Amino acid sequence: MLVLGDAHASDPDHCETLLELYRALEPDRVLQLGDLERYDLPAPTWFVAGNNEDFDVIEALRAGDDTVETHNVSLLASTAATVDGLRVAGLSGNFAPTRYGRSRADLAGERRRHFTHEDVERAAKLEDIDVFLTHEAPNGLLSYGYDPGCEYVDDLLETISPELCLVGHHHRHREAVIAGTRVVSLAPAWERYYTLEPETLALEGHEHDLSVGD
Repeated sequence: MLVLGDAHASDPDHCETLLELYRALEPDRVLQLGDLERYDLPAPTWFVAGNNEDFDVIEALRAGDDTVETHNVSLLASTAATVDGLRVAGLSGNFAPTRYGRSRADLAGERRRHFTHEDVERAAKLEDIDVFLTHEAPNGLLSYGYDPGCEYVDDLLETISPELCLVGHHHRHREAVIAGTRVVSLAPAWERYYTLEPETLALEGHEHDLSVGD
């Protein structure tokens, strides 16, 4: 199974690299960690929304509506799906303390990029999760002289106890064991791709030399 970090496919070069990964690797299934910004893809892809998306498309996917802009994409927004025998769940969005306590229905415009207490409460009810996708990191994974982790992601790891948690947003590869879960922050798709073995949950990173415009 192919696993990709942030894509930022609104950038033409990043978009071409993303599509070239699909073409070169011919994956049957793909997991993606947000900031996708391209919703018409060559293979079935399950993803969480990041803080850089077309939020009209994201809201349509949340509602289960078909749009002309989407093909082969499934949004994991406090929901779960079975992918190659794995129970995969996701928390879409990033954290903003001024929006967390609000209802999702109250969010508008670019503020739709955030998750709310309702999203976290729904995710906490998910059961038998093997792999959890999140754009926001837990505490104890990354450091910039401070820990950018989110306590609500910590709580979800404690509550749903996935075997593996994959994190986007930070554009760097880091690994830790947190609350008994192996947690991996992924490098962006234009730097590295990953493969996941469903039977063992072995995750392997691969440097690639795909370049556009050289």
